[in-house]
Amino acid sequence: MAIVREIRISETDRIVAGEVAEFIVKSIERQAPGPFRVALSGGATPKQLYERLISPDYAARVQWSRVEFYFGDERCVPPDHPESNFHLADQGLFRPLGIHPKQMFRIAGEDPHPDQAASHYEEVLRERFLASAPLWPRFDLILLGLGQDGHTASLFPGAPALREQARAVVNSESPRGVVHRVTFTAPLINHAHRIVITVTGKEKAPAVHAVLEDETADANQYPAKLIQPIDGQCLWYLDRAAASRLTTTTRTAESMRGL
Repeated sequence: MAIVREIRISETDRIVAGEVAEFIVKSIERQAPGPFRVALSGGATPKQLYERLISPDYAARVQWSRVEFYFGDERCVPPDHPESNFHLADQGLFRPLGIHPKQMFRIAGEDPHPDQAASHYEEVLRERFLASAPLWPRFDLILLGLGQDGHTASLFPGAPALREQARAVVNSESPRGVVHRVTFTAPLINHAHRIVITVTGKEKAPAVHAVLEDETADANQYPAKLIQPIDGQCLWYLDRAAASRLTTTTRTAESMRGL
């Protein structure tokens, strides 16, 4: 099955953040009446994106009261912890935009039992989306990043979570940093209407090449290879540095921005 994707390359990480912000705003603007459901990513990548979204150029264009915010993964720490994905979003996005707590659906990272937190979050998703198993909740947009080791969300190389086909949310373990995590599974991600993977920095270039071009590298080594939308759109937003290992064929065949 061919992977349906677009690759958009911009000159700098700042331009990338603006491109992604524009895509998010336009997606919300074009959405039919009703809630727009987005899952946020973690790590350092979202910081510049949040700065763009809260700026007057973007914030005023969106009826934020109709947006529901979820999280594609979370570190198992309290919500006010500096390593919490929710904390980053709360400080950088929710508070500046005046997002109501009823629009935020966070993972209970403080739960001492990660598997229990994962099961509870899956229950929340299935209830909100009216999607009992075997149906899958279908997000309007899922935002992802990419680690130097090829992981995305908290799907790490060699992890049992990579083989999950029935559950939408599972517990996982990171080889570095905060060990215990809760994460979306690949099948849940692949059912989204839109998937955006944002990658910046030269240190990510080998992983970008492996995921997008290296046919000898498998998903157990580079979990982001599992991201193959069932019936949706997958966009890779890269800066020039992150795209530096891609071949000329890939760079010219796909949609390119800022070059």
